[in-house]
Amino acid sequence: MIGELPQALEVGGVMYPINSDYRYALLIFEAFNDPELEIEDKAAACISCLYCQPESIPPELIEEAYEQAVWFLDGGDIPHGTSKVKTYDWKQDEALIFSAVNNVAKREVREPGVYTHWWTFLGYFMEIGEGILSTVIHIRKKQAKGKPLAKHELEFLSENRNLVVLRQRMSAEEQAEYEAEEAFVNSLFKKGG
Repeated sequence: MIGELPQALEVGGVMYPINSDYRYALLIFEAFNDPELEIEDKAAACISCLYCQPESIPPELIEEAYEQAVWFLDGGDIPHGTSKVKTYDWKQDEALIFSAVNNVAKREVREPGVYTHWWTFLGYFMEIGEGILSTVIHIRKKQAKGKPLAKHELEFLSENRNLVVLRQRMSAEEQAEYEAEEAFVNSLFKKGG
């Protein structure tokens, strides 16, 4: 029916209740972005987090349950652009995203105990207007497409590099290796200085 927000997903002809609050979607995205998890683990995390009773889904329907979950997380039948370029990160951009979403929602959406359907949150997110988040995303899109930045965009990037540059998430092993290399380089500078 028009205007209804899904509270369950159909899998194998059966409706399975879901955790439709936006917080569950963001938890799933954290799992999707976790470099420590294999693809199968990410799918399992998605199903166990989104469905209220994942154990009630027959094993032969898990793939369909996952496809339905992805459909839900994508906002259903909302038309999306074809670009697969990552222009935001829910975790890295958290402060910017919530500030902008709160502005659109005209309230604090993170207030404890206050339910906000994922699609409502997604609607707020898609209606974000001019501001820091939109500037950051615009610069990231231009850089990803290899387009030159305007003077004011270059200035913004120079002054806000930590906001604009998407950080690559590393596994624990990669992080340890990076820190060891950094410590070695720092030790060289201390010896020479």
